[in-house]
Amino acid sequence: MPDKQNITVLGSTGSIGVSTLDVIARHPERFRVVALTANSQIDKLFQQCQQFEPEYAVLLDADAAESLRQKVLDHGLATQVLHGIEALELVSSLPQVDSVMAAIVGAAGLRPSMAAARAGKRILLANKETLVMSGQIFMDAVRDHGAQLLPIDSEHNAIFQSLPRDFGRGLAQVGVTRILLTASGGPFRTRALAELEQVTPEQACAHPNWSMGRKISVDSASMMNKGLEVIEAHWLFSASAEQIQVVVHPQSVIHSLVEYADGSVLAQLGNPDMRTPIAYALGFPERIQAGVSALDLFKIAHLDFEAPDMVRFRCLGLAYQALRTGGTAPAILNSANEIAVAAFLDGKLPFLAIPSIIEQTLEQLTSVPMRSLEDAQNADAQARLLAAELIARA
Repeated sequence: MPDKQNITVLGSTGSIGVSTLDVIARHPERFRVVALTANSQIDKLFQQCQQFEPEYAVLLDADAAESLRQKVLDHGLATQVLHGIEALELVSSLPQVDSVMAAIVGAAGLRPSMAAARAGKRILLANKETLVMSGQIFMDAVRDHGAQLLPIDSEHNAIFQSLPRDFGRGLAQVGVTRILLTASGGPFRTRALAELEQVTPEQACAHPNWSMGRKISVDSASMMNKGLEVIEAHWLFSASAEQIQVVVHPQSVIHSLVEYADGSVLAQLGNPDMRTPIAYALGFPERIQAGVSALDLFKIAHLDFEAPDMVRFRCLGLAYQALRTGGTAPAILNSANEIAVAAFLDGKLPFLAIPSIIEQTLEQLTSVPMRSLEDAQNADAQARLLAAELIARA
């Protein structure tokens, strides 16, 4: 048995973080948690500290961190409590850490993920915004510092499993013609378009197959989540926009496919449970138990496929547009979407206005070449300000 793998879990109280800790708890002989981080869920993070006894716990907010620190002291735990973005970067790059689960939702995950890359860690990337916002800069950091990147999104993990190990030579060189990125279509796939004007956040968050956080659930309902995954696939697999085809597959059993020059199409199948890709990445290159039930093909009985409705799902088209534009356009897209989704969840914006806010933001801000992380952060800040102004005027 190899030495224990030391792990930092960024975003440990979110759905991906909780699933990661579930898999880790099944293999105490293989994994040790060094650091856990959260945005504001003090009680949940404290419970995790009690169970896993990490060296560090990090909260973004100073007051929340102080409350957790007192709880930790009162219960005699040895965990050191820190706060702030710099602390997230610290626990992502600690010398004793082997792997970093990057599961912070949104742009907030960019800096700690980059810190892990620059420290040469194995990065289990569940934060798609890191690649959407910083693209080439992040991939260069992974390459230049000898980091290893393993995708956690079920679709990208499926693609990774279906590609030859040497796909880094180029897709054409290894005989790959297309990546087929599956999408469930979310809760509104068959709903009349006119009805979507009145949908509530609760309806948008009621995903038919997956249990996810509210922001990601809304992104799935608008298919922006798939659009962000198209951009992510571009960077992970050096695939052009034309080489990435979105396929709506309502059952969410085939998680994605890879098409080869000889006519073969390889797919990864499994029940819709994020513990499967998490366990694959944690154990890579070995396979380990994930706690996921076996796929019953007889119960599924049939699998359906359809082309995405680009009128219904305008966000998907906007993502392809941003990918083709390049530069800071994907960062602008992502940031405008975060602001628009937050406004929708707060009852300040109708669901169908989300793509309109994103489109206006893309039109009014000029994409510039991405030369540094600061370019991504500046685009992010400008897009957030403009999107908020557009929503206020709507």
